[in-house]
Amino acid sequence: MIITGKRALVLGASRSIGRAIARKLAEQGALLILPWLDWPDSVATLEQEFGGKGSDNLLMRVDVRKPEEVAGLAAAIDRQYGGLEILINNIERGGMPILHGGYHREINHEQWQLEMDTTLHAKWLLFEHALPLLRRRGEGTVVNITSIAGIIGRSGPAGLLFNDAYAAANRGATLLTETWAQQAAPTVRVNELMLGLIDSRHGPGTRGWDLLSRQQQQDLLTHTLLRRTGTPEEVAQAVVFLIRDADFLTGAVIRMDGGYILGGEYPAAMPEGYL
Repeated sequence: MIITGKRALVLGASRSIGRAIARKLAEQGALLILPWLDWPDSVATLEQEFGGKGSDNLLMRVDVRKPEEVAGLAAAIDRQYGGLEILINNIERGGMPILHGGYHREINHEQWQLEMDTTLHAKWLLFEHALPLLRRRGEGTVVNITSIAGIIGRSGPAGLLFNDAYAAANRGATLLTETWAQQAAPTVRVNELMLGLIDSRHGPGTRGWDLLSRQQQQDLLTHTLLRRTGTPEEVAQAVVFLIRDADFLTGAVIRMDGGYILGGEYPAAMPEGYL
């Protein structure tokens, strides 16, 4: 897909990964629809960078957990652009056990539902309302941004960063990726970018990472084959690949984790044999 002139709905652009994706798509000539809800300081810089007088981008406050507000977003896109070609489904909230502790704590009584409502249900709402707009243009693509939490849950060294509901929601999102690819074919491609430890998202630049001991941080890096965390810019480049260069790819899950899932165990040396 040629990105220039295409309309792209990018979730989470008030935060680092979504912001990097929005920047990369803007560089490629896309028109941007950027919903936001909280993080006032980040929203202010979002407006400065992508909004303002003369901008053709659409920035609006939307609580994507609420069906009526997502419907309003879709209606606004229809009025302003008449359709949509790109959906970047980058919406989630995940409590870190190292930071939040267990769900039984008073402060966490709504945390389980928050993680499910954002990480899974909001993705579904956005796809449901975006699909008619994507089909109307005759060519569309969806990228679901998920986490390796959906594979490993709360096991291993990353168990300090991934909560139970967040992990379950991400497992469910992968199922939706495959279902949506079947539902949207042949004119709309649906793929998934499953992230490991990324700076500002389960990596350096988060409160949870700062609470880990140096040994716990090192254990996470040692478990990652490339021995480092990823960057938002690397995520954005992978998203561009899925949109621009992967025209024969749909229903696929691309795991961008630096080899975390494969880490921790290594092939044994080949024995001499007995015969």
